[in-house]
Amino acid sequence: MRLSAMGDVAMTVPVLRAFVKQYPEVKLTVISRPFFKPFFDGIPNLDFFAFDEKERHKGFPGLLRLYRDVKKFKIDAFADLHNVLRSKVVSLLFALSGKKRATVDKGREGKKELTRSENKIFKQLPTMFERHVKVFEELGFPLNLSQPEFPEKAKLDTAVLEIIGNESQKLIGIAPFAQYDSKVYPIDLMTEVISTLAQNPNHKILLFGGGKKEMEVLDSLSKPFENVINMAGKIKFQQELQLISNLDVMLSMDSGNAHIAAMLGIKVITLWGATHPYAGFLPFNQSLENTLTSDRNQYPKLPTSVYGNKIVEGYEDAIRSISPEKIIAKIEAQLLN
Repeated sequence: MRLSAMGDVAMTVPVLRAFVKQYPEVKLTVISRPFFKPFFDGIPNLDFFAFDEKERHKGFPGLLRLYRDVKKFKIDAFADLHNVLRSKVVSLLFALSGKKRATVDKGREGKKELTRSENKIFKQLPTMFERHVKVFEELGFPLNLSQPEFPEKAKLDTAVLEIIGNESQKLIGIAPFAQYDSKVYPIDLMTEVISTLAQNPNHKILLFGGGKKEMEVLDSLSKPFENVINMAGKIKFQQELQLISNLDVMLSMDSGNAHIAAMLGIKVITLWGATHPYAGFLPFNQSLENTLTSDRNQYPKLPTSVYGNKIVEGYEDAIRSISPEKIIAKIEAQLLN
């Protein structure tokens, strides 16, 4: 069970892919929000059960119904990959019926030590993937993530090709937004990145985002260039996943798009403002070399937050310490690999 958020749900996918490969005799049932179902399409021995937050599974009575609904799948063990009140209730119900259960340890104490201003302990914490593996290990299923397999590049349908064209250019995805401003690279600097990359006619730059405000910004970023395309609002989510699977590289903030690209086996370059990959959210199978973090010499209290929701005075523009030149160099180096 993992209900949200998008990036967190995406981070379960590589672990579950490893599980079904290493335990092909075991059937998995994923409980999550219906929007995330495409993440799990094509994974063998896996059923998806849609959590109905607004009606059937709303409130405590809804969680009782959820338990009864899922129980029909003849569950032998329950893996709580969320560790929130809702998942704890369902986990307890399975435990009371005599089933095995295990809950993810989010490592809250270590994250406090990493993000506090005084007496900071700046060290790499276990990744969320390692934490998920530990859950399955407790249930009797040790996992090895060292040889991951990813889905093949999806065949793009006609509707997508009509938007991006069929030229043999390098496809660069850019997802310039995140939930919190402290994780978003400033638009003036991102404009510089896009402008420089667009000068190469062998590049096609695809911009990803959602919502009216983001779409307007993406329109302004793409308008001056023939080889920069705003994909927001133009294709369905399933088509977006197919398109991302065809990218040569993705540039993303510390956000859900980074984890979506990573779960599809795409190389991801990530930008970190108030947050830091040491908190355990480095995208799957990605190198620390492809993470660009704000300057800790200039901003020694970094990271100030696990999720980017904490504002520290004087640190609002920390992410500006990542230069456009560094980003461009990382992208171009990745395209040569």
